[in-house]
Amino acid sequence: MDKVVVGLLGFGNVGTGFAAILEENRVQIEDTLGCSISIKKILVREPGKYKDTMMPEELFTSNTNEILADPEIQIIIELIGGVQPAYDYITQALKHGKHVVTANKAVIALYGKELFALADQNGVSIRFEGSVGGGIPIIASLTKSLAANQIEEIVGIINGTTNYILTRMDETGMSFEDALQEAQAKGFAEADPSSDIEGEDAAFKLAILAHVAFGVHVSPKEIPCSGINQISEKEIDFAKQLGYKIKLLAAVRRNNGSLDIHVHPTLVPFEHPLAAVSNEFNALFINGNAVGQLMLYGKGAGALPTGSAVFGDVMEVVQIIRNPIRVENSFVNRHRFVPKIIGSGSSAYYIRLQVADRPGVLGKITTAFGRNGVSLESVVQRGRGGSSVPLIFVTHEAERDKLNAALNEIREMNTVEEVASILMVQRKS
Repeated sequence: MDKVVVGLLGFGNVGTGFAAILEENRVQIEDTLGCSISIKKILVREPGKYKDTMMPEELFTSNTNEILADPEIQIIIELIGGVQPAYDYITQALKHGKHVVTANKAVIALYGKELFALADQNGVSIRFEGSVGGGIPIIASLTKSLAANQIEEIVGIINGTTNYILTRMDETGMSFEDALQEAQAKGFAEADPSSDIEGEDAAFKLAILAHVAFGVHVSPKEIPCSGINQISEKEIDFAKQLGYKIKLLAAVRRNNGSLDIHVHPTLVPFEHPLAAVSNEFNALFINGNAVGQLMLYGKGAGALPTGSAVFGDVMEVVQIIRNPIRVENSFVNRHRFVPKIIGSGSSAYYIRLQVADRPGVLGKITTAFGRNGVSLESVVQRGRGGSSVPLIFVTHEAERDKLNAALNEIREMNTVEEVASILMVQRKS
C-alpha cells in the first residue's frame, strides 16, 4: 500500500488527538484513501518528556530541520499555536514545497493572505479547518457544499469559553468571576483567559470566516470587538425577563454594498436557534441566497473534535498529492464583492440606564432618542420606591452613530446617573 509521510509540529491536546484518531480509525482511513498515513517525526521542546506516550520515543525531536528539511515528509501539520515560531515554521515548510495543515487561528487571521500566496507560488496547499469552530466543518461547508451560494450572513458562537461562562451565569445565577473560575477548573478556560473573555479569540476566527465567505481580508484589529467581562448576573436576569439570552456573537453580513462585521455580547431571542447553544458548544448560523438558513453545531474545541478537523484536512491533502490538481489557496479571487466600509453597521440595541425616580424622566429620555432618529420597541422600568431605578430600552434597528448621539445627549441629563449597559439585539430570524 502507498504511504504518505507527515510531520507534526507540537504534541499537545490537538496533536495527541490527531495521533489517537490515526491509531483508532486507521483501517477506515486507509480504506478511504487507498493509502496509509505515517507520522515520521514530531517536534517538541523536550523530547525526553515523551517516553510514555502512545507514540514511539524515537519520533520526538527538538530539531526543526529534521522535519522541515526532510524530503520524505510531504505534509507538515502545525499544532503549536500562537504566532511565533509557528508562522516561521509554516513559511519554511511552504518554501520547501511541503503541504501544510494547521489549526492556528492567529497565524491564518493575521498572515493568511501572504501564506496562501506563498503556497500557490510553491504549488502546494495550506488547509486550516481546525482554526475555526473545532470539529464543526465550517470551512469545508463554505468552500464546497455552499460554494454555489452568495453568503449573506454568518452569525455564530465561536468561543466555547465565553459560552460556558454565560450559560452557567444564566442557569445558576452565579457571578461572572465564579463562572470563570469554574470554567478554568474544568479546563474550558486558560489560566490567562483574556483572549477569550475580551473577544480577541472570536475576532481572529471571524476574520478567517470573512475571508472564506466574502473574499475580504480583514485584520482582527479592525473588527469592532467587545468581550463579556462587563456582563453581570443582573444583566443576565434582565435579559431573561425580556425573553432573551446573552451570547457572545461573532457576526459578518452584507449590508447594501458594505460589510458589517463585529464581535459583541448580544441579546438572542429565546426562539432563535443560537439561544439553545449551551456550555462549551459552538454554532454557526448561515444565510445563503440559495440554501436559505442553516446552522452548524458542535464542540468548538478539544483534542478529538479539533483533531478530527485537522485529520479531515490531511485526508484532503493526501487526495491532492495522489491525484495532482491545481488548487488555489486564496478565496479572494472567487468573489467580486468589495465592501465600502467595515464596522458594526446597524442593529437593534438593549440599553439600560440608571435614572432618578422622578416624574418626567422617561419622557425626556424618549424624546432624546426620537430627536436623534432612534425609535424604541419597548421600555421597561425595574424597581420602585428607591431614589433611582433601572430603565431598560430595546430599540428598533438603528445606526450606531445615531444611537451614540442620543446617548451623549442623555448622559448630560442631571436625572440620568449612568448608562449602565449597551448590548446588541439579534434579529429573530
